[in-house]
Amino acid sequence: MKIVPEMTGALDLAREIILVAMTREGLIGAGNRIPWHVPQELRLFRRLTLGGTVVMGRKTFESLGRPLDQRRNIVVSTTLSETPGITLCRDFPGAVAAAAQMGGKVYYIGGREIYRLALERAELLRISWISGNYAGDRYFPAFDRNHWRLATAKDYGVFVHECHLRVA
Repeated sequence: MKIVPEMTGALDLAREIILVAMTREGLIGAGNRIPWHVPQELRLFRRLTLGGTVVMGRKTFESLGRPLDQRRNIVVSTTLSETPGITLCRDFPGAVAAAAQMGGKVYYIGGREIYRLALERAELLRISWISGNYAGDRYFPAFDRNHWRLATAKDYGVFVHECHLRVA
């Protein structure tokens, strides 16, 4: 594992976190699905988000098929009906406000528009770089890498998980 010692304490302090799995080309989805199946990465996602709040868009929620257990689920949608197990917010600022009231860590877990908006405010960007070539139609939004500094990286074999802290 690669670690930048002076930055590791800040990882624990980060409250708003983007959590994404993508290829080196930025691919995050194919037909409202994840184009790969990497159980170890799914276990990492679960371990990181348990007990926290997850914020997602309607399509991400629909692809999951249900609220994530042992997490507070916030879904941003103008078309979704009230659904048991989720807090429905009609816009991103409403989701941010609802998450702040819930307290604890907030994980922005997709899709593209949620990521785009979260890039303006998140303190920590956790990326699982998935190995391999996949076809798809959804990509992580472009972002200025100068605003982020690598704090840790761990190689899991089929993916590398990096933590980047906001610096600007």
